[in-house]
Amino acid sequence: MRAWLLGLALASSGSAAMAADQETPAPAPVPVVAEQPATLTLARVFGNPDLSGVQPRAVRLSPDGRLVTMLRARADEKERFDLWAVDTATGAERMLVDSRAIGSGAELSEAEKMQRERSRIGGSRGIVSYDWSPDGRSILVPLDGDLYMATLDGQTTRLTQGGSGGLNPVISPRGTTISFVRDQNLYVQPVKAGGAAKAITTDGAGTVHWGEAEFVAQEEMDRRTGYWWSPDERYIAVERFDEAPVKVAVRAAIGATGTRVYEQRYPAAGTPNVLVELYVMKPDGSGAVKVNLGTERDIYLARVDWLPDGSALLVQRESRDQHRLDMLRVDPATGRATPLFSEKAGQRSWLNLSDAYRPLGDGSLIWRSERSGFGHLYRFAAGKWTQLTRGDWVVSDLVGVDEKRGRIFFTANKDDVLEQHVYAVDIAKPNQVTRLTERGYTYTAAMDGAASRLILSRSGPAQPAQTYLADVEGKRLAWLNENAVVPGHPYFPYLPSHQPTKFGTLKAADGSVLHWEMIAPPLEPGKRYPVFFQHYGGPGSQTVTRGWQGALPQFLVDQGWIFFQIDNRGSPHRGKAFEDQIYHAMGTVEVADQLAGAEYLKTLSFVDPTRIATYGWSYGGYMSVKMLEKTPGVYAAAVAGAPVTEWQLYDTHYTERYMGDPRLDPAGYAASNAVSDAAKIRDPLLLIHGMADDNVFLDNSTALAAELQRTATPFEMMFYPGQTHRVGGAGISEHLWGTILNFLDRTVKSRPEPVPVADTALPPPPTPEN
Repeated sequence: MRAWLLGLALASSGSAAMAADQETPAPAPVPVVAEQPATLTLARVFGNPDLSGVQPRAVRLSPDGRLVTMLRARADEKERFDLWAVDTATGAERMLVDSRAIGSGAELSEAEKMQRERSRIGGSRGIVSYDWSPDGRSILVPLDGDLYMATLDGQTTRLTQGGSGGLNPVISPRGTTISFVRDQNLYVQPVKAGGAAKAITTDGAGTVHWGEAEFVAQEEMDRRTGYWWSPDERYIAVERFDEAPVKVAVRAAIGATGTRVYEQRYPAAGTPNVLVELYVMKPDGSGAVKVNLGTERDIYLARVDWLPDGSALLVQRESRDQHRLDMLRVDPATGRATPLFSEKAGQRSWLNLSDAYRPLGDGSLIWRSERSGFGHLYRFAAGKWTQLTRGDWVVSDLVGVDEKRGRIFFTANKDDVLEQHVYAVDIAKPNQVTRLTERGYTYTAAMDGAASRLILSRSGPAQPAQTYLADVEGKRLAWLNENAVVPGHPYFPYLPSHQPTKFGTLKAADGSVLHWEMIAPPLEPGKRYPVFFQHYGGPGSQTVTRGWQGALPQFLVDQGWIFFQIDNRGSPHRGKAFEDQIYHAMGTVEVADQLAGAEYLKTLSFVDPTRIATYGWSYGGYMSVKMLEKTPGVYAAAVAGAPVTEWQLYDTHYTERYMGDPRLDPAGYAASNAVSDAAKIRDPLLLIHGMADDNVFLDNSTALAAELQRTATPFEMMFYPGQTHRVGGAGISEHLWGTILNFLDRTVKSRPEPVPVADTALPPPPTPEN
């Protein structure tokens, strides 16, 4: 599950009228504003071009380092992407593949649609992925269900016909072959012209799939593929899974012109998962051997990687309860697996999967572990562990490893829990960490395989995302997308009304520090303002950061709302003790911490305590319902988007990670249920759901609606035909937010404002952040 926040929260800095925030090195100031201010509207917030400016995706260095390639949205269609290249020597940029020029516009297969939903790109069109050939001369481009090979001169060759391309297409490590999944089998095809595609697995049909990642692997484990080439192209490791044990969920995808009924194999909490097997075979499908994953069949295949020399596979095997993760070394010739080490969760905890690891050429392994209570990097060599980073902060990702210099690059929040930065540490000098990026921003990063250069993307409270190429010390070499908010930038005309963000902290009931952010309109003495209180609340998502999050909060502020959100216990990047407090207790500490935020708001002289509206989507939608049920009268109204209302309806890997098996802890599931207490709701509720949601099924909202109706509990609802877990797109986003704001205008803003108070002094600021 992810926080579907629908473009919310543009942050900024400073406001004398609000509680003081911590002093941090400030990013570049907002540019001088336009002379003629423009008025933000919902149509413009969701219109073209994107108000955040150019936001490239999948930014990569070519194998020879001469080009940086990226996917870039069109100015007149911000959800359609083309492939672009920037020359690293000259800065010249050009479109390599025009998705409109070569695309067929064919409808995608249902399998690809679902895979895009799992990757959170269900609304994207055009080119959504690509793969460089190892020689740097061509690029494999999937588009509209077919595969194309593009060369650097702008020419493209179609490799498949009539939507017959497939899932997970890649070019083999030495560039001889392309591979992809079609009709539940793995295919290979020679790169040279004239070569035909050949299925190297043949029994994929019905409930059997080869080369794909199963539903929970895609949705919850961040594993998108089910096959892996060895670096020397001698072997392919291929997952085979059988969905036969998984219960069939009959799902009606209700659209505007009709209803399609799907019998979807959906592994709800406490029910069987797919049966997973792993095989190693030659590229022509011959010589297949089965990997020994152990006698316990009810496991998760978490990760699969080859050693750099192709001599062995590293397989991560996770237990069903997610309390144990075993690292196995697999002989590709025999399938024999040898355990290298295991990670074990605490008594009331779970293991978080991570991609922050790297097998090295010398046989050692860089590995992220939370064994100290915080996510840190370790080196595993010859059976021994060396901790490379330590402290009460969290490593979030491994960016690159320079094996020649013995230097590791990673992202973490060492300097500020609200900022992600890039750091470096030498293997020979553990725990001597150097920050490479500038304070006041939050960063993501990527490197080439040799870790010779950094591709850095950053955004700040007053700066939409920028991307640049840097050396290994973090020094900027060239802008790839400066995206400065200056005349000509889409957001520039709206700077006059742009209001700054303040950050602060308060204490939870157990003393934990909770971080909040707030954006307010220009405050008039004695006036009290309504609050748009956004929340997510679930694990895996941090919402309060010093980063650009879009223009919608500024629109809300322009409409007279104060925008506010707070990260509760259970959210990430704060260490396991902070996160583990939701273990078998969903709907408890999160509700209490959001209540602490509401109570804090009610102490502020410029906040109207009777007009605090709350909004959330997905887990946040669940929270909206629980907040009304458990704290009636606190919130003037709530919006619940695509909520999980009964956790037994949600999938195994996510739900059991935090709540355990419902067959073993039925009381915990009963307490977390949002349907049984529906009659306790006394405040206005708007329930929203996409009617073709294949992640949080519409059943969740219809079950809640039925109980509200059975108990004569008033509520409103808006269901969207044809929309999935992401309700949005051209026209739809504007309608969605128009519906939300119309509801809140009627139920919250229309309430009479309190009589202006004579004493307009503000309360003392909260304790500054650490």
